[in-house]
Amino acid sequence: MKVLERATTEDMEARIGALDWAALESQLNDYGCAVAPALLSRDECETLAALYDRDDVFRSRVVMERHGFGRGEYKYFAYPLPDLLDEVRRAVYPRLAPLANRWNEVMHIETRYPREHAAFVERCHRAGQTRPTPLLLRYVPGDFNCLHQDLYGEHVFPIQMAILLSAPGRDFTGGEFVMTEQRPRMQSRAEVVPLSQGDAVFFAVHHRPVQGTRGPYRVNMKHGVSRLRSGRRHMLGVIFHDAK
Repeated sequence: MKVLERATTEDMEARIGALDWAALESQLNDYGCAVAPALLSRDECETLAALYDRDDVFRSRVVMERHGFGRGEYKYFAYPLPDLLDEVRRAVYPRLAPLANRWNEVMHIETRYPREHAAFVERCHRAGQTRPTPLLLRYVPGDFNCLHQDLYGEHVFPIQMAILLSAPGRDFTGGEFVMTEQRPRMQSRAEVVPLSQGDAVFFAVHHRPVQGTRGPYRVNMKHGVSRLRSGRRHMLGVIFHDAK
């Protein structure tokens, strides 16, 4: 398992760099989400999903029903993160930081994000946000994830990503990734994001700017997962800020 992880990280920087970031940014600006197809291979997905049964790589387990979060469960990874996950988090962040800074500028939010992820993590840790937030989610029939926002503390990076590790139709049915957008004095808009195994979805964590007829304004974003109909579904969540 570790051999596969070390081998796959060697080309992750090039793989992420080869994504069409102009198109991804355009989709994030227009819809609050964007999909990068087939970022991970089937072997990489299955290797990461298999980690769920290993307690040594996680810091905690959450049963969603106990907290009113939905049904299903997830585990937060402990530091050090698995090689492949650590490389994805480190390599993706610099591609998103300029967009995050532009969003904050448009929304008149003073916070700006450093170019490198290590510098942002250091900022989180100085504020007492020291617990890693990447997580692995597992769903079985009847499970779902209520609409929510992954905030965790004062320091929040406004974009996160998730990677579907299971194959729709083969491993499970149902369980669609869902987002809602609440604009001021308007009804919420729903977005269902179709994903295949290995696809990464980038999405707004909390707020994003929208251009209106009188200038830009903020909209409130939430995300979740619809009810799983059959099978088993694993998803990797990659959050860039750490938690208190």
